[in-house]
Amino acid sequence: MIRPTAVVLDLGNVLVRWDPHAAIAAGVGDAEAAAFLATDEVDFLAYNHRQDSGDTWAQGEAWLAEHHPRWLEHGRAYREHFWRSVATLVPGTAEVLRDLAAAGVPTYALTNWSAEFWPEAGRLHEEIALFRDVVVSGEVGVAKPDHTVYRLSAERFGHAPEELYFTDDSPRNVEAARACGWDAEVFTDAPTLRAQLERRGLLSGPDTP
Repeated sequence: MIRPTAVVLDLGNVLVRWDPHAAIAAGVGDAEAAAFLATDEVDFLAYNHRQDSGDTWAQGEAWLAEHHPRWLEHGRAYREHFWRSVATLVPGTAEVLRDLAAAGVPTYALTNWSAEFWPEAGRLHEEIALFRDVVVSGEVGVAKPDHTVYRLSAERFGHAPEELYFTDDSPRNVEAARACGWDAEVFTDAPTLRAQLERRGLLSGPDTP
């Protein structure tokens, strides 16, 4: 069995907390934000996924205006206040990332993230600079769990699929990575991630000389 030699992290809810309610509520209030995220009229995750896959926010808002005008203000609030949704880090993951960098382990990110929002990410979270490369779905025009983005990422990172260990909070995204030949686990918390990396020899454990 080939052991992985490089690490690929998802960003949202792995390194950075993603809380869309915080962004939407900044524009329309808590109650309306909750209603938008819960309504059956607009599947917010599917709406957001279109922008993560390469659509512009202008296209998204035009779709809301045409099909669901009741929720247009809510969609605009999410775009205008997006940075409130990713303002904090997931506890402990940044420390794992720093330890990987210090150990010289090639570490990358594969994230579903809008191309329009991405340029500011590094200014908000300096930890992103620790990655050797980041594949941003909105920039390449295809998002997880589409197998194309895993193949593209492995090629860009310069590693065979079996050399890559990947973690993501979405079971669907992890299953897709495994189907593409990657070693992958669902992210739950930073201590569990650290233990998974130690078992694979990618980080040293506390009792390792």
